[in-house]
Amino acid sequence: MKNKKLVNAALLGISALLVVGMAYQFTPALGDLFGKKDQGTPALTVNGQTVTAEELEAMKSGNPLLAGTDGGVLADDFKLFMVDQQTRQKLVSQAAGDIQVSREDVNAEVKKVREANQLTDNKAWTDALQGVGLTDANFRQQKRDELAVNRKVEQIKAAAPKATDAEIEQYYALNPDKYQSEARIVGRQIVTKDAAKAKSLLAQIRAGADFAALASANSEENKDRGGALGPLENGQPRPVAAVALPSDVAQAAFALTSGGVTDVINAAGKYHIVKVERYLPAALKPLAEVRSEVTTAVNEQKKEAAVERWLDGLERTARVEVKDPAWKTQDPTVATVAGEKIPYSAVVSQVVTQLSGNQQLSMMMSQMSPDESAQFVNAQIKPTLVEQLISGYAAPKIAQKLGLNLTGTRQEQLAALNAYGARNVKVSDADIQTFYKSNITQFQTPASATVSQASFKDQNQAAAFRTDWNGQGDFVAAATRAGGTVSENGNVTGDDAAKQTLGEDLYAALFGSKDLRPAGEGSLTRVVKSGERYVVAYLTDLKAAATQPLNVVRPQIQSQLLESKKGEASIAFMEQQVAALKPVNNLQAVLDAQAKRVAAATPKATPTPTPAPATPATPATE
Repeated sequence: MKNKKLVNAALLGISALLVVGMAYQFTPALGDLFGKKDQGTPALTVNGQTVTAEELEAMKSGNPLLAGTDGGVLADDFKLFMVDQQTRQKLVSQAAGDIQVSREDVNAEVKKVREANQLTDNKAWTDALQGVGLTDANFRQQKRDELAVNRKVEQIKAAAPKATDAEIEQYYALNPDKYQSEARIVGRQIVTKDAAKAKSLLAQIRAGADFAALASANSEENKDRGGALGPLENGQPRPVAAVALPSDVAQAAFALTSGGVTDVINAAGKYHIVKVERYLPAALKPLAEVRSEVTTAVNEQKKEAAVERWLDGLERTARVEVKDPAWKTQDPTVATVAGEKIPYSAVVSQVVTQLSGNQQLSMMMSQMSPDESAQFVNAQIKPTLVEQLISGYAAPKIAQKLGLNLTGTRQEQLAALNAYGARNVKVSDADIQTFYKSNITQFQTPASATVSQASFKDQNQAAAFRTDWNGQGDFVAAATRAGGTVSENGNVTGDDAAKQTLGEDLYAALFGSKDLRPAGEGSLTRVVKSGERYVVAYLTDLKAAATQPLNVVRPQIQSQLLESKKGEASIAFMEQQVAALKPVNNLQAVLDAQAKRVAAATPKATPTPTPAPATPATPATE
């Protein structure tokens, strides 16, 4: 059973051509696999080559989403998807007919599959193939066709034109985030395993002591170079990136953009003090430094665009004839923009991709009726997809109108246009401060402590225990001897949930009071009345509430605001540019026509005849 599953996945899940962000799967015809081309029930022909009903049904049964939908609008969509995908597969297979694949190449591919699935034994291999309805010859033909298609795609990519200087400069200008140097600091640190010693050293530093001299005398790391973070060059430390420091230490050090000294920071049992002498912000690397990387990126985009154009050409010239009325589909134009017609099948393909790739969405829809699922997809998913497709198809036209040297597929050009629309967005210091003040709770850490409670019947008894216990020995044992009943809360966070659980008075004694009494390694609260009893709580590992200062979270806020403002600017820019092309969105008309057609084709349920009322019995005559 294990081998059958492995082989089924390895043999029938054939290679994907990743084009335009969409996976076009190439799967040879079932007729090819079973020894005779065009064997089976013809469903349609593509340029004279048959797609059988068996191929389409196999595609359906192999996809849980398609197999689990019977009847209704979504079933009609999925039938269109299957026909469209099988048509594409036939087209790419036909287009790769001029590619020669040697027997040695096929043998090498088959060997890889057999070894990967531990099927080197001939009988095990034959049995596994039979388990999925194949022979060795069938499978070898399948691999030959697969290799031919892959090589055809590589051939098309190899013939793509190379990046021009104008295209390289445009890509570099629109993708500055990809070519940023890391922020770095020039500085020194002192590292010790003694917390008290670290605090003493920090006090000396703040009093004006020489940091490098203290590091040379006391640091456990880099003391030979005065605690310099980077190697010395001409007597000065070289800059280092954040990765050179533990994450907590780096966060504190890199927040000192104007220089300065951090507090003592505990990181994995060691205590760090960092002096930032100079902060070097992230900056765009010069084009000359990254030209090779940019050129490679543009060339890859041009290769993908060449494959997209090739596929578009195959589809435009395809001759598709329906042979089996059961597989007749409607693929109307769902939108037009910039002289381009967008077929409804493009929308349906994206629907299938979303539903198949989103487990949460699939689970939600599985709990709906077929009509509810169709309504949800039609109202919530398809309108957005159509707008996205309109923008994608419009992108090359917009780029041409604006005189931009963009490369890549429609979707890649759309991404570049979004970047172009947001190119001038900036975040001001006022923006950052306003966000910080308005969202201060995001940067607050509530107080916390490990809490145990001792409750007493008598208030004086509770007060006496609080006065007498000095923290020596076990709290539970001491409170029990004093006549108290102990309950342990464990780690408690000072939030609203804890307030409800503990009660407002005890919560205030724990986290809002300054009259905690030190006791051993922790502290005792004042006596708090709780119901009919009196409670004294013992806190250990108490951490006060804290708010991250603005200088620490500034980079985080700036990045968040920048992305938000860029998104808004991109949307506004593209809406304006697309609107200028006067696109026509026919989605609602297409959906209305589909609903009417599906309803007309759905067999009407025969009403159950209502039984005639029983005839009352005639009374007997005496």
